[in-house]
Amino acid sequence: MTYVLVDSATMLRRDMRHMLRFPLMTVSGIAFPCLMLLLFTYVFGGALGGGVSYVNYIVPGILMMAIGGGGAATAININEDMSEGVIARLRTMAIPRTAVLAGQVGGSLIRTAASLVLVVGVALLVGFRPSASFVDWLAFSGLALLVIFAVSWMCAAFGLVAKTVAGANSSSLLFQFGPFVSSAFVSPDAMSKGIRWFAEYQPFTPIIDTFRALLTGTPVGTTWIAAVAWSIGLSLVGILWSRAAFLRLPSR
Repeated sequence: MTYVLVDSATMLRRDMRHMLRFPLMTVSGIAFPCLMLLLFTYVFGGALGGGVSYVNYIVPGILMMAIGGGGAATAININEDMSEGVIARLRTMAIPRTAVLAGQVGGSLIRTAASLVLVVGVALLVGFRPSASFVDWLAFSGLALLVIFAVSWMCAAFGLVAKTVAGANSSSLLFQFGPFVSSAFVSPDAMSKGIRWFAEYQPFTPIIDTFRALLTGTPVGTTWIAAVAWSIGLSLVGILWSRAAFLRLPSR
């Protein structure tokens, strides 16, 4: 375990240096959810309700989209890494296989968490008024980190199995645009029957609803159980799938 932690820390430093050298991916991942926030607040807000209450309603969905954007960057970075000779060299060395991927996921965790802070800052400027207590903020932060962890590992798997960077980006769009068919912008009750059923029973809705309840200080109910269960399940699938794909992937 000590070797895994040390080697993972080394790969994390490598990932952070790549981020500093090529910051455009990080900037675009932050800009997209901010643009969506401004679009739904000032363009569609009047038709969908408008006012402070609607801004408070959509911010959790925007945060979920920001998490998806961070996952897309992870998928692209890993796919690019797999085509470099340094990864082929690392796979021949006495390095835990999970450490190579854990460094990327750790970098994604840091980048995406920082982007959520910036998105919340922009949301406050456009009228977002959270009423969460200190405990609610702690619970929100814990769940957000768990969701980021799950999405990062799933996108790591997407990046490993995709044959091209474009393919890695396309497969990760699920986490960026999936929130549109959820409770992110309108209540599922306003959707048609088939779409409403899908919106109610996919992972984004319980996660977004839990975010919303924690940030607005309303009762969470039992939605947090589904949110945590989905996050843990996706984490396990992503870790096992990524590890299997990394071990199976031939050197390029």
